[in-house]
Amino acid sequence: MASLHALAIAGNVSAQRSAPNEVPPAPQHLSAETRDWWDMVLSEHELEAHQLRSLQLCCEAWDRKEQARLALKQHGLTFTDDRGMIRARPETTIERNCMIAFMRGVRELGLKIEPPANSGLQPSALFDR
Repeated sequence: MASLHALAIAGNVSAQRSAPNEVPPAPQHLSAETRDWWDMVLSEHELEAHQLRSLQLCCEAWDRKEQARLALKQHGLTFTDDRGMIRARPETTIERNCMIAFMRGVRELGLKIEPPANSGLQPSALFDR
């Protein structure tokens, strides 16, 4: 149900593009940082309507990843269940899945991103095949 809602929103975003060179605004439910990234991507790349949907899904995956990361920062990576077993928090899976979804979306859109300055990775390590 949530994915259908996301696609409906994406359809509204792509429908807002009236002129070929007009950049559609970022969906309002995205974080301010992610809306800025949306604007940057669209200023540097000309995307088709179906790609706007992919971009929105990338943005939503990033925001969800950040929500999970903040929850993990607050609550830690593990918890002890009612039987005394140490378990991974569900947010670890959410964060991982959203990271994967974001990177797949970026790759699908053919976007080039810079790795973090202190990662030791070169840009080619992220995208060259």
